[in-house]
Amino acid sequence: MVRQLGELEDAVMTRVWRWNRPVTVREVLLDLRTERDIAYTTVMTVLDKLYRKGWLRRERVGRAYRYEAVSSRETYTASLMNDAWATSENPAAALVHFFGMMSAEQRAALRDALRVAGPDLEVDTEETPPGPTR
Repeated sequence: MVRQLGELEDAVMTRVWRWNRPVTVREVLLDLRTERDIAYTTVMTVLDKLYRKGWLRRERVGRAYRYEAVSSRETYTASLMNDAWATSENPAAALVHFFGMMSAEQRAALRDALRVAGPDLEVDTEETPPGPTR
């Protein structure tokens, strides 16, 4: 199960994902300081926690570490969606409600994603629904 990132973890990971390259504590700190007053040690601790949770990998460069994302924001989002869906006692009903909440743009993105994912995910109307046979 994937845990949702906390507010500061998300702010840090957003930068790591956006920059899409190894980053230092100082780089993240300087960018975060454009939005909030934050200490170097706080950013260092958050990056270390994200590393220990498996969200980042790191490499020592001199006396400091460079951190890099293990996976993309899209993978993180998909994991959260999958975990939320898995908690439903009626996954089909949950999907129906989810689709009902989607904007026209989101539904178009879903159609595009299903096309990209390939024919294995297309709906097969010939398939017999599961259930008791007579």
